[in-house]
Amino acid sequence: MKRHGRIDRALILARRHGPTAPVWRKRAAILSGAVALGLVALVFAKAADWASDQFLHLVHLAWWAPLIVTPATFAGLVWLTRRVAPDSRGSGIPQIMAARFDPDGAMRSLASAKTAVFKFFVTIGALLAGASVGREGPTVQISATIMGYAHRIFRVPIRASVMVAGGAAGVAAAFNTPLAGVTFAIEELAAAYEQRMTLLVMTAVLISGMVSLGLNGDYVYFGAMGTTLPLGQSILVIPVAGVIGGLVGGLFSRAMLGFSLSQRPWLVAIRKRPIISAAVAGLIVAEIGCLTGLTWGTSYEPARLMIAGADAPGWFGPAKFITTLATAVSGLPGGIFAPSLATGAGLGDLLRWFFPAIAAGPVVLLGMVGYFTGVVRAPLTAVVILSEATASHGLLLPLLATAIIADWVAGFVCEERLYHGLSHAFMAKEETAH
Repeated sequence: MKRHGRIDRALILARRHGPTAPVWRKRAAILSGAVALGLVALVFAKAADWASDQFLHLVHLAWWAPLIVTPATFAGLVWLTRRVAPDSRGSGIPQIMAARFDPDGAMRSLASAKTAVFKFFVTIGALLAGASVGREGPTVQISATIMGYAHRIFRVPIRASVMVAGGAAGVAAAFNTPLAGVTFAIEELAAAYEQRMTLLVMTAVLISGMVSLGLNGDYVYFGAMGTTLPLGQSILVIPVAGVIGGLVGGLFSRAMLGFSLSQRPWLVAIRKRPIISAAVAGLIVAEIGCLTGLTWGTSYEPARLMIAGADAPGWFGPAKFITTLATAVSGLPGGIFAPSLATGAGLGDLLRWFFPAIAAGPVVLLGMVGYFTGVVRAPLTAVVILSEATASHGLLLPLLATAIIADWVAGFVCEERLYHGLSHAFMAKEETAH
């Protein structure tokens, strides 16, 4: 009897703590999901860079080609998106915000394999056409989907924390900014951040960051910028960058939410003709791109050069604002993170005219954080992304002060936060489906 009792206890311990125990299956799901999404994020980044290079090569061969290729591609990709995977449209961040409320049900559409795969390839297609899109928002949706499937494979319940952890790890892998992944999870994906999410988010971000670091090296997204800003100069620049960035960024959010959600008859009529609207948006992007030569794709290179102190045309910021807005409202899959940072760099470059005696790099960065915060209304995430993406830790306090002012000002221009406002449509769709 004693021997049988010991065997029973051993079996119970094996079930509780052995390799098939829930705790080990959960750890395996987190590990495999974070590694997989880190690898996919790197492949996505390489493919996006390749697509952008191919488009610029086309422009070099025939400057007029985008006037035909870009509108046609916009229309074709929007038609395909609406037909095949409508939940892949836009950034991807609003989808994961909506997915938190029914994570298991979201695996059927918002975070399904079909949606994620389609999003990957159509975002690349948009960059092949010169669209002003980024890969960071799509990486969030794709990464959350991968994390969800990893938990499903290991038979672990899919909770809201799984989606949050996957999305946060996607941000960390996309920018090579681990801290930004954590702050993004707190500020954007988890409106009511639960304590039990902490370990899952930290672990996923750490693993995906290690994958990115191991395969891509210890790179800084926009290049290291070591220039600091003395207190006297900071006091002059911070209020201006915060107020102007908040106003212009809030205007972008208001325009995008208005176009997407407003019930005004003329906007409803435009939304009822999505293919024609996409073609017109593509033509706007093509015309501005052909005239300027700098607004194609993410505009990463112009932004990097402005941070380094290079002069840019005064029209770059406004032109990038228009092309990003046109692309965003077209219905194409693709994010606004990188294009918004480029627009902010253009705004910061304009601020240099008011402060010619101050070093260019810090002024551009303050313009970037002001505008980006005005758009996404996530000041901590904006500060950490730019601080990590430029290794400008000496500017942490000026960046934070600018972001706080920009967030406050943007609230007067657009009361609704952009991603939260856009997520309502996906939430409504999920409720209808059930």
